[in-house]
Amino acid sequence: MRHFGHLGKEIRRRLFLTEPGSFDRNSAADTLSTALGATLYSPATRPTLADDIRRQAARGVVSMVLCLEDAIRDEEVEAAEHNLVEQLRGLSDSAALPLPLLFVRVRAPRQIADLVRRLGPAAGLLSGFVLPKFTEDSGGEYLEELTAAEAACGRRLFAMPVLESPELAHLETRREQLFGTAALLAKYRERILAVRLGVTDLCAAYGLRRSADLTAYDVALVAAVIGDVVNVLGRADGTGYTVTGPVWEYFPVQERMFKPQLRRTPFSSASPPRDEVRRRLIEHDLDGLIREVELDRANGLLGKTCIHPSHVPAVHALSVVTHEEFCDAGDILRPERAGGGVLRSAYTNKMNEAKPHRAWAERVMRRAEVFGVAREDVTFADLLSAGVCG
Repeated sequence: MRHFGHLGKEIRRRLFLTEPGSFDRNSAADTLSTALGATLYSPATRPTLADDIRRQAARGVVSMVLCLEDAIRDEEVEAAEHNLVEQLRGLSDSAALPLPLLFVRVRAPRQIADLVRRLGPAAGLLSGFVLPKFTEDSGGEYLEELTAAEAACGRRLFAMPVLESPELAHLETRREQLFGTAALLAKYRERILAVRLGVTDLCAAYGLRRSADLTAYDVALVAAVIGDVVNVLGRADGTGYTVTGPVWEYFPVQERMFKPQLRRTPFSSASPPRDEVRRRLIEHDLDGLIREVELDRANGLLGKTCIHPSHVPAVHALSVVTHEEFCDAGDILRPERAGGGVLRSAYTNKMNEAKPHRAWAERVMRRAEVFGVAREDVTFADLLSAGVCG
């Protein structure tokens, strides 16, 4: 699979200086964690689950989570498990490949081994499991079950723990919880694909909910947690993990309190103009999502939990490496810059410091491998238009 692979060759050639690279569920963990992109959640109760997976793959989705936890009612668990197993078995027999990276969000450790056993050969479709309400105390059992299930099915299975517990939200327990979680994850490092943030549950601990006009970073409590999680688990010294952005909850049209956050200029100056794309994004409350993705990136997060297919093109378009980023990263990583120094950027609008900016540049190049590099005259408005309309 590859990002933007659902677009025609001519469209990709027009948009990309370097096209996104291909990958599959057997690719290196660093590649897959960078490539997750917009991870689309779907309740495991859906009777058309297999068809949904095929349809979303055809629309450019490369990672999905089939949810047995908060997305379904407590009394639906048994039926949801049965539906999940039957749908994945049917999908396994289908020739409609490639499929997205598939993960199952369980609600109890015992479900991991049980589902792998019931799936049989169809377990080969899974890339791993999402582990909810993950803490230092609860996480060990989840990871032990995952390790046993991996041995039983003979295939690599990744874990994506979700940090969303009250212990993380509460100031007096956050530090201990984060360092304890970091120590636990380090013991299973080869199995941790990414760390996900459960901002909805963090807000629930205080009865909070952000509106569509506000990002997670406008909620002071949430912003503080995100900063601390990245501080401990997102370090660029080789001990960190990919930390993904929080879910964007909104998709219906609703009355707005604030002006749209998408400026007209990038859309009206595109060739041809993309004003209709801007209007559609605002109608679906996606201007707030776009703003939050930019803030995710600035705060060290990569990828996004998504609950609606309309979110996917925006997240992926904003994940493409711009021509300016690519030039800056390339200059910083030149062999002759290994000793440090400062140079003016190719766009003559900033300074690039070879040593302090090196880790940033390396991350940019990893993102370029899976999301591609846009041509010099291609804006995010062009990429959004291709994703929304392509």
